[in-house]
Amino acid sequence: MKSLFVIPAICLGLSACTLLPFQPPDVAQEPGEEQVRPKPRPPSFAPLPPEDAVTTEDFDTTSSAERAAAADATADAQSEEALGNTIATLGSPTQPGFWLETSLVDIRRAGRVVAVANGESVLVELLPIEGPEGTGSRISLAALRLLGVGLTGLHELQVYGR
Repeated sequence: MKSLFVIPAICLGLSACTLLPFQPPDVAQEPGEEQVRPKPRPPSFAPLPPEDAVTTEDFDTTSSAERAAAADATADAQSEEALGNTIATLGSPTQPGFWLETSLVDIRRAGRVVAVANGESVLVELLPIEGPEGTGSRISLAALRLLGVGLTGLHELQVYGR
């Protein structure tokens, strides 16, 4: 006799679910507190690598003049602000230019990074990414090459805003 009341209760409960508004998963939702959407990267003056790129030189499309300008990263304490340290890994090698995606900034700005391992520095564009301070960073192929710390692994960087 009890089972006669349980079955209608289950059916009633399941039918209540159909009264809830349904949104198909392919419909975009506005980002909320729990959602994180990547911010678009800025345009780069360096051309995109060719689709058949294989080597490091193929992917690094920056010119020698651009590399020289980025390597001229002399410290200017009056125009720089220490933002903190981060652990960085290689970002997308298909995105040209000199950039660092980091949670240490909340707006796009010019900056400089210094490799703690060898003291080499490079001028980069600092790009904000969502996440708490201390979230790992991603750095461009061209910037890693100038820092001379290798393309693989995790690299500790000091980050300065300009």
